[in-house]
Amino acid sequence: MLVALATAGVASAQNTPNFDFASSLRFKGGIGVIPVTGVAANGTVNLNVVRGVSPAGPWRIAALKAEVGTDGHIRVEGRGLLLAAGNGIGTNGGASVHASLFCGPAATATEHDSTLTGVALAADGDFRIDDVLTPAPPTPCDTPVLLIRNGGGVWFATGIPDLEEGRY
Repeated sequence: MLVALATAGVASAQNTPNFDFASSLRFKGGIGVIPVTGVAANGTVNLNVVRGVSPAGPWRIAALKAEVGTDGHIRVEGRGLLLAAGNGIGTNGGASVHASLFCGPAATATEHDSTLTGVALAADGDFRIDDVLTPAPPTPCDTPVLLIRNGGGVWFATGIPDLEEGRY
């Protein structure tokens, strides 16, 4: 019984990213993109544009954890970023991703991008980004929004700010 519990604990720990550098900002959990926020009475489609970034088609993400260091170093681990509609549903769509952090209110937010052009999604939609944001974000980053994007610039998922530890 103890062996079973120890094995389960190790497996669980392996599924949860563990970052070990001082960070100014953390994200825990993710939300996949829902591309449309509604349709007006006249038939006009309202796209889910966030901080000026257009949405991709429907995607889902099972888990996301990210940390941004005070020097702009960013580490992101995502699990299960997969298409949520169409004939490619349940696949990674051959996509590569990078991270963009926005600081400040929606109308005046500043964008800070990872320098990598893209990290390929694994077949199961898992990915890791270990990079530096340019320019380095301010400390603190007010009203942070972390978007996971492709090379074309559309967003696939967003991180949920981790408020549990009193960091924002």
